[in-house]
Amino acid sequence: MENRNHKDSLFIDLFCKDQKSGKENFISLYNALHQTNLNLETTTLEEVNIENILYMALSNDIAILVDDRLIVLVEHQSTINENMPLRLLEYVSRIYEQIIPSEDRYEKKMIKIPYPEFYVFYNGTDEYPVEKELKLSDAFILPDNKYSKDKKISLEILVKVININIDKENPILKQCRALQEYSTLIELIRETKRQNPNAPLEEALSKAINDGILEDYLKRKSTEVRNMLIAEYSYETDIKVQRREAFRLGKEEGAEQKAIEAAKKFIKMGLPIDQISEGIGLSKEEVQKLAEENNK
Repeated sequence: MENRNHKDSLFIDLFCKDQKSGKENFISLYNALHQTNLNLETTTLEEVNIENILYMALSNDIAILVDDRLIVLVEHQSTINENMPLRLLEYVSRIYEQIIPSEDRYEKKMIKIPYPEFYVFYNGTDEYPVEKELKLSDAFILPDNKYSKDKKISLEILVKVININIDKENPILKQCRALQEYSTLIELIRETKRQNPNAPLEEALSKAINDGILEDYLKRKSTEVRNMLIAEYSYETDIKVQRREAFRLGKEEGAEQKAIEAAKKFIKMGLPIDQISEGIGLSKEEVQKLAEENNK
């Protein structure tokens, strides 16, 4: 389980932590998601994120209790993760532990608990649908008749994944200005890096301010924003390195061994080493070594 030290990312700060605009931005986001018109002055919001002191291994992005009736859990990701229903199940369980007194759970009369909603905002570079629903039940190993005749799902988590990349033109971006400007800023940073990989973040941030993108926010918190973005990009790089290392060491359920066996079969079929390397995910050197062993 990941343990990020830079949890106050730009997205989290913009929609939760920032004292001046956090509440306004979150309510705007909520209204865009629900097609409602919650009032900034009369709506009560309470942050109910997991306390890191109690659960050092768990760290969620945003969890807000709205008017003591609804818990909205929001995760922001730049990498695709189909296991979010399972992770969010962990998060909401810990949150209920924190907000519901332990003695109340043993009362004879049913206690009422806030209704949970789960969202993932994706803005990575890999191709992904504009919107997608992930279900916890899709991961279940369902029992066959040997174990049970009842196929009803007894536990479910529904997660709405929303692609907020500007080029996807998701309607929610037009309904929430802060989200649209955030996504525009991220694309501006990427475009600046594409044009000049050595360009400092300040160049993109300055252009964003000149273009009126999160202008007030960036002027107030330019140094903090820079540090948060550096931390986020460093974390994303670390994750990619860790995944490659996990694959190399065969820690992903024998994925490497499966790739090796597949490569051996393709070598025997006479396929070129370049094609095998590209299709299987092994390096050319690894495939060449397998080919030499096969020749022997």
